[in-house]
Amino acid sequence: MKSVTKEEWLGQRNDHLVDAGNGHRLHCDVISPFLAMQDAAQKEGIDLQLVSSYRDFDKQTAIFNRKWLGQAPLLDVHGVPLRFSNLSDDDKLHAILTWSALPGGSRHHWGTDIDVYDRASVKRWGGDFNLVESEYQGNGPCHTLACWLDENMQRFGFFRPFSEHKGGVAVEPWHLSFKSTAMVFERSRNVSDLTGAIEKSDILGKASVLRNLPSLFNRYVLNNGV
Repeated sequence: MKSVTKEEWLGQRNDHLVDAGNGHRLHCDVISPFLAMQDAAQKEGIDLQLVSSYRDFDKQTAIFNRKWLGQAPLLDVHGVPLRFSNLSDDDKLHAILTWSALPGGSRHHWGTDIDVYDRASVKRWGGDFNLVESEYQGNGPCHTLACWLDENMQRFGFFRPFSEHKGGVAVEPWHLSFKSTAMVFERSRNVSDLTGAIEKSDILGKASVLRNLPSLFNRYVLNNGV
């Protein structure tokens, strides 16, 4: 894959998707490496399954808007809930983007990026699974999976784009990206195309988003931090 269109990196169109089962879709370059990684994990007693895969622009807008309205929890970088009524528009914006991407700025638009968990371990654990870092550490139900991925994901072509907090996106040990294909999408990102997409979108808080978009693009979309 040599290049992608503006619509493809923004999540407005993707002609490269294939069925990955259970309602999930992946880029055609990713399905075989993912299934091979899943099979290898299964042989070592790890039930590696998808939590999330491809999401389009409209789906990402719906996620963003629910959080903007306070219909879903807003968390700080440590996963601690914030008091919604105390937040300014800019505060809400940063709280949302710490955990959820801007529409048009999500790596999930590409079909190259996935969120994974150990389904069987989570079922045995029986707690309230929230996809937070502590669940992939210490005594968390996905700690064994996280350790296995540390040792094995690269041989299947995957890496973690959010492996450390740089002041932008929170650490996401569950988020994997298929490097060779994702790099093509990465090179296509630019703030001009994103601005145009946001201007035409139904995103809430649009004025705050557009006013801050150049810095948001660098801090969260590119994850360069502050």
